[in-house]
Amino acid sequence: MLVALGWTNPRVAAALGVTLPTLHKHYFYELRQREVARDRLDMRRLELAWELAESGNVGAFKEFGKLVERNDRMEAEREFSATARADQPVKTERLGKKILNEQRALDADADLMAELEQEASQNAHH
Repeated sequence: MLVALGWTNPRVAAALGVTLPTLHKHYFYELRQREVARDRLDMRRLELAWELAESGNVGAFKEFGKLVERNDRMEAEREFSATARADQPVKTERLGKKILNEQRALDADADLMAELEQEASQNAHH
């Protein structure tokens, strides 16, 4: 449960009254499951709230509804963040100063040529 709440390993060890190496030795698997620990805790809360709600506990029924709404918001946020990441442009390779200056010079030449051609076409019409 402490891992699910985001506690650090030293804090968990202190709360249990064991050393950090002892914590690692006896709870290695649980510590590695940090990502799913919160999901398991939430799952258990939902399960208990539903069991109490089924037995007629109105407060548990309301709490279950709140937990479901919270879960729905989290899922929507995950979807939104996944969509936002997909929309982000792909990072391009960073160019050095020399290459950037060469590209700027070529762009300036192209702009100048386009400008000269535009002036020449305007002068040809007059």
